[in-house]
Amino acid sequence: MTSIAERHKYILESLAKNGFIKVNEIAKELEVTPVTIRKDLKHLEEKKLLYRTHGSASPVNPLTSDIDVHEKEKLRKEEKKRIATAAAKLIEENDSIIIASGSTVHTFAEHITPINHLTVVTASLKTSLLLNTINNIEVIQLGGIVRKNSFSVIGDYTSLFFEQITCSKLFLGVDGIDLEYGITNSNIEEAVLNKKMIEASLRTIILADSSKFGRRGFGKICSLDCIDVIITDSGISQSMAQAIEEMGIELIIV
Repeated sequence: MTSIAERHKYILESLAKNGFIKVNEIAKELEVTPVTIRKDLKHLEEKKLLYRTHGSASPVNPLTSDIDVHEKEKLRKEEKKRIATAAAKLIEENDSIIIASGSTVHTFAEHITPINHLTVVTASLKTSLLLNTINNIEVIQLGGIVRKNSFSVIGDYTSLFFEQITCSKLFLGVDGIDLEYGITNSNIEEAVLNKKMIEASLRTIILADSSKFGRRGFGKICSLDCIDVIITDSGISQSMAQAIEEMGIELIIV
């Protein structure tokens, strides 16, 4: 039987190593009941050492907030550049792609060099203005209500467009990636639009730095089995990477 102090040390070390823990797994490893582990987690949360979720825990608050895109652009800039560079290599000759909104996918847009003709459908006004200056790129700017926080368009009119087209790839930025809950966005209307983008695409490619794993936004986009590729940085934990690959998702770590 481990002492309370030993259990707490083991829990915190597991969190630091893996980025998340599950109550049943920790209980089995420590040979105690799940009830005991839940009590331990409650005590550690009161000390602000972790955050509890249903059946698990994470070292950071799993709930994301709707941050202004200009603030997001200042965060993890080097990681976003590496992710963007890797994503740009997935564009093929005569592709037709959808680019969603967000700081990571806009960084991706900055790294696009079309092989030949490239058609880009985007909700992001900044991305449209950027790509419209490049030869061999045809830009289709979606119409709708402009969101000030993301400088992109949303609404029923925007979503209807995706019922009329099929694109080869979708490059999507997200606010949260949770193994059980799926892919999320902090704004429900953007989440609905993102879902329509997935339905209109043959491949869905997620561009997300490692801080997005184990987190949840307000609006659910889809479950992980709808995703084909995730591109992230080397900050992702080994256990999270293994779990994603076991789901059959191609994981590119840069």
